Amino acid sequence: MFRSVLKTALSALALVGLVAEFALLAPAQAAYVVTLQQVGANVVATGSGTIDLTGLSFFGNGALFAPEISPRIGLILTGPSVPGSTYEGYTGPPNFGSGGPTLPSSGSGDIVGINFFGTELEVPLGYVSDTALSTTSTYNNQTFASLGATPGTYVWTWGSGADAGSFTVQIGVPEPSTWAMMLIGFAGLGFAFRRSRRKAAFA
Repeated sequence: MFRSVLKTALSALALVGLVAEFALLAPAQAAYVVTLQQVGANVVATGSGTIDLTGLSFFGNGALFAPEISPRIGLILTGPSVPGSTYEGYTGPPNFGSGGPTLPSSGSGDIVGINFFGTELEVPLGYVSDTALSTTSTYNNQTFASLGATPGTYVWTWGSGADAGSFTVQIGVPEPSTWAMMLIGFAGLGFAFRRSRRKAAFA
């Protein structure tokens, strides 16, 4: 029984080690992630990360961006309505659902977004590559279904090597780090269950 418990504990430690090793070995590439989650009666879009503009082409400055989501054309723009800068030159999925345009009820932080139909990537006016970005938009009284957003992970990429960048939209899907923590949690539960069975056997 002790060997079984030890094996479970070592497996959990090995998983932690693999996650840490992957984080250390993974290339330091710019990545921006927008996560859509159902929070009560609302859908909340939260974005964070950095964007490397090196592999993109500058298109223009000063346009007033209005935040919205339109899954059928691969468009999501979060944050407040402010002027920004537009870049082009990425590849990825043409859409992330069948829904049309919907405006958020509120937004804050930086203005950041992607529009596959217009092949545009929007960032704050005067944005400097690899500067941290953070933004949010809330869609009151909405669901993924009402927005026409299909749950899943959608990734747009550009550049290569050290200048590679990506823009990811995650709809109702935990991030890889969340999956790792869940696996560690399951291993811990297995350890606790085996321990309780062992105690019961000796009682």
